[in-house]
Amino acid sequence: MVGRWTGDKRKAIRESRVQGTRNLAAALAQTEVKPRVFVCASAVGFYGNRGDEILSEKSSSGQGFLPEVCREWEDASRIAAEQGIRTVNIRIGLVLSAKGGALAKMLTPFKLGLGGRIASGQQWWSWIHVDDIVGAIQHAMLTEPLSGPVNLVAPNPVRNAEFTRVLASVLRGPAFLPVPEFALRLAFGTQAAEEMLLASQRIEPGKLTASGYAFRFRELRAALENLLG
Repeated sequence: MVGRWTGDKRKAIRESRVQGTRNLAAALAQTEVKPRVFVCASAVGFYGNRGDEILSEKSSSGQGFLPEVCREWEDASRIAAEQGIRTVNIRIGLVLSAKGGALAKMLTPFKLGLGGRIASGQQWWSWIHVDDIVGAIQHAMLTEPLSGPVNLVAPNPVRNAEFTRVLASVLRGPAFLPVPEFALRLAFGTQAAEEMLLASQRIEPGKLTASGYAFRFRELRAALENLLG
């Protein structure tokens, strides 16, 4: 999803998520011996930009391209659910891994002392350690009562300013060069910048916690220290 959202890119994003899920769900629904569970990966983009609002699986969807795609993505899985297959729609937050994703892209500028908050830094980031992604998906597969939307985020989201401060501290460097909002809009286009980098999503993993999942990493510093040594 990185880069400007041209018409062709929007189409590719939508079709890869929605049509692919629809085809898979339809195929599972037609099998003679149906699987016991279907775990469909969506994203916290479902909620859109919500400021300081605390969001649970019961919260409504937001406005914009990403919420629209996520809604259609989850709706596509209903074909399987309607045929009696337990369907879990995991909504994945910002996955922390040193080997890829957003964190890996942030490492070079921060190691060079060029890192800093994004725009105001007040937007909430709901993150999760990659080990907890694996653990939570396994938990969803094995926990019969779980179905429908399940937030895959750590219990303690942080504001972007706090995230960058902790990251710089773990890397033993400064974090005093903020990325201005206008630069993001120029680089990514207004809507992509607003929905991917400037959106605020303060999300709690209510259903995971209630179903007994034990997070390996609940605090950001511990997660980053584990990943970055």
